[in-house]
Amino acid sequence: MPYIPNSERVKVADGKLPHAGAFNYAVHQLIDSYFDQHNRNYQSINDIIGALDCVKMELYRRMVEDYEQIKILQNGDCAPYTKWIKDAHKIK
Repeated sequence: MPYIPNSERVKVADGKLPHAGAFNYAVHQLIDSYFDQHNRNYQSINDIIGALDCVKMELYRRMVEDYEQIKILQNGDCAPYTKWIKDAHKIK
């Protein structure tokens, strides 16, 4: 959550992000800056949510997907995916 102590908010302003809560707070500060530069209306909210969704999807596509593939090769796959591949011939 973005509700961090004031002492940590100062650190975030200096670019220090020691934990996920500080990162969350920093993202909210960017959102606030966007609102300061645009109308606080549905369009701005939609713009922000759309950008956050695209950031999330790109992060997953570029980083998490490769990491997951490495872990599958290292540790083996798990259900339901192993069953999906095995039963793929039944999908017709």
